[in-house]
Amino acid sequence: MSQKITNIQAYLRSFASAEACRLSVQDLSSLIATIFIRAGVPDGQAQILARTCVYAERDGAHSHGLHRIPAYLATLTTDWITPGAEPDIHESAGGTVLVDAKSGFAQPALAQAMPAVMRKASESGVAIMLMKNSHHFGALWLDVEPFAERGFVALTMVNSTSHMAPVGGTKPVYGTNPMAFACPRDGKPPIVFDQATSVMAKGDVQLAANSGQPVPPGTGLDKFGKPTEDPAEILDGGTLLPFSGHKGSSIAMMVEVLAAALTGGNFSWEIDKSGYTTAHTSRAGQFLLCIDPRSSGESAFTQRIEALARTLRESGQSRLPGDRRYANRKRSEDDGIAVNPALLLSWLEASQAGKA
Repeated sequence: MSQKITNIQAYLRSFASAEACRLSVQDLSSLIATIFIRAGVPDGQAQILARTCVYAERDGAHSHGLHRIPAYLATLTTDWITPGAEPDIHESAGGTVLVDAKSGFAQPALAQAMPAVMRKASESGVAIMLMKNSHHFGALWLDVEPFAERGFVALTMVNSTSHMAPVGGTKPVYGTNPMAFACPRDGKPPIVFDQATSVMAKGDVQLAANSGQPVPPGTGLDKFGKPTEDPAEILDGGTLLPFSGHKGSSIAMMVEVLAAALTGGNFSWEIDKSGYTTAHTSRAGQFLLCIDPRSSGESAFTQRIEALARTLRESGQSRLPGDRRYANRKRSEDDGIAVNPALLLSWLEASQAGKA
């Protein structure tokens, strides 16, 4: 923590009567890392997980930000996940990096594999990472943005516990199966998108349920297979639906092929948490493609990307993928992140007491 926050509990208690206080991105990251450490996550991994949550909150993705902390902590009280697992990273023939996360968190495993992936992409022009037995529970754009900041084009996707029916179906088969893409720009932040294959991400449905707000028509079905706009009914034995019908369903199937079948990980419907009722993360797989445009022979790549961006804006597109997150990011870095001090204090004390 920063010098002004040497006693975390005392600092948070000083805001006990306030509904919200503002912490810098750095201080909030340090606080959340402390919570994870006290919940049993080794220091280095705790720092990565904390950034995953805080950076999502910083960028305005509240469904993947602090909202996820209780689910992380509940999972950490079980042996469904192995915090501190040391991933097995193997550089296979060609441009392939194989990662077995050993039932640990995906983001720390990716951080260890990232140098090998970038090196192979630089050498061969393209590299892929195939990860299995990993628990990914955060915003996916955070996985690809660092590659683009270093000049690479990156695409990644993960599958997860079944929450979404295929087109025409009424029972969950696929996860929300998100994908994220990042492309470098010349002197500007990368173009980045991150989207689920479901109409809404499960976290957004959970936030809607918490606030008592309906979800848009077509978001999901109840447990009887009937369309509903009540998020609680979708979460209570119902199912999410793919965006644009067969289009989203086909992309979700592709994610299963690349993130599960190709990696050797679990298909979404194979993930069995029946013995772990308080666990929330998914022991699944991740596929990542990394391309070095400098190896393509096209020396004007970034200029062409700028031409594309310019044409999109001239056509009437008001913002490029990632622009809203960058605007939220600047506000958070300038003004801090609004947090509920009582909630943070409860997480801290629960993790310290082993009751998370």
